[in-house]
Amino acid sequence: MFNKRIKIKELLAQEPAGQEVTVMGWVRTFRNNQFIALNDGSTNNNIQVVVELGKFNDELLKRITTSASLKITGTVVPSLGQGQKMDLKAVTIEVLGDSDAEKYPLQPKKHSLEFLREKAHLRFRTNTFGSVFRVRHALAFAIHKFFNEKGFVYMHTPIITASDAEGAGEMFRVTTLPVDGTAPKNEDGSVNFKEDFFGRSTNLTVSGQLEGELGATAFGDIYTFGPTFRAENSNTTRHLAEFWMIEPEMAFYDLEDNMNLAEEFIKYIIRYAMDNNREDLEFLAQRLAEEEKQLPQDKRSEMGLIEKLEFVLNNNFERLTYTDAIDILKESNHNKKKKFQYEITGWGMDLQSEHERYLVEKHFKKPVILYNYPAAIKAFYMRQNEDGKTVAAMDILAPGIGEIVGGSQREERQDKLETRMKEMHIPLEELWWYLDTRRFGTVPHAGFGLGFERMVQFVTGMTNIRDVIAFPRTPGSAEF
Repeated sequence: MFNKRIKIKELLAQEPAGQEVTVMGWVRTFRNNQFIALNDGSTNNNIQVVVELGKFNDELLKRITTSASLKITGTVVPSLGQGQKMDLKAVTIEVLGDSDAEKYPLQPKKHSLEFLREKAHLRFRTNTFGSVFRVRHALAFAIHKFFNEKGFVYMHTPIITASDAEGAGEMFRVTTLPVDGTAPKNEDGSVNFKEDFFGRSTNLTVSGQLEGELGATAFGDIYTFGPTFRAENSNTTRHLAEFWMIEPEMAFYDLEDNMNLAEEFIKYIIRYAMDNNREDLEFLAQRLAEEEKQLPQDKRSEMGLIEKLEFVLNNNFERLTYTDAIDILKESNHNKKKKFQYEITGWGMDLQSEHERYLVEKHFKKPVILYNYPAAIKAFYMRQNEDGKTVAAMDILAPGIGEIVGGSQREERQDKLETRMKEMHIPLEELWWYLDTRRFGTVPHAGFGLGFERMVQFVTGMTNIRDVIAFPRTPGSAEF
């Protein structure tokens, strides 16, 4: 059998006792024609392979270059060098794939994250991205584990949809009609989508929430975890055109139940990564600390990455109303000294990321849940509060990135929902199926959305969202 091998992470956990093993991986470095640093992606740590002088022919040794792939069988012995407890003394070496060292873009030196984004197809082979994507995997697994343990049903909601759940209108259109101007037209000159594949205008989904609510009103508790798309022309460190969302929907939940679940959920998945990816998180913490040394003192984080994650786990999230948050921001020295880029104009304004981060990082110094937002700045499906001005919405704000979760109790009363839809010019006839859940056995229910990449950013300490998704889709960028 060809693939009778041990992964390097597993091997390094053993004690060196003369056992014979086979490893396979990619060459990080080859020093003095004697020492191969081999890595297989299971850990950032390499196994040092010792090549006995004179044992292998020169033609083979010349092929052992950076990023060449090798299959090596050898004997595990205690290391004589510092920094590792074992070496692998090579008995046989087979080159599985050559790599032209002069043309290989990632030479064994430090590269900037900007440069590595241009080499996204190879950046997984670096320590930073090895750690980031192993942590991303752990968080994804923990998400499914959390909801499975709570008896939630995992739903796959459609990626192609005819509805705009957010009412934002920033969507990618899906069509099979020609784009050269020859598509069939209506009398008024608009495109006749009845001739299109689905017989109507369709888009890539911005959210699985509306379909998720249908599932919740049958199964009780469901969650979705899939890609979502926003055609928003935002070239920032916080936005992607394609990203992943986790959206649970729960029947028989109110706003407080919703907040409780969201806080428990965030703590659970962070704890899972802390327990299972400690080595990667410690590497990323060190990387972040070195990166922050280049920043002025007032721009540096008050806590290291591990310290920040433990702080989140060990403290209850601060909960306050939007109204109280506006008062705090208005009275802050930051506002009085005009340090905000966006002025605090008063109740009813939409908070910007800098305002959210001020509350979290400067005022409370812990994650914050804001709730009861003005109805005018929130979506049509959110439950209207008795004050007639606010809705039962909640956002969770995290240090470093601002909003990480957005959710609400949903409006279960058909008359109020329909009135709100009319006010916001959302055609009732197009969402007849959604309104049916209010006609046939409506219940109080709630849900939230967690942007997965922002969560990965938070846990890994990466400052740019493009560095926590394998192949970022942003304006002008769809290379890989």
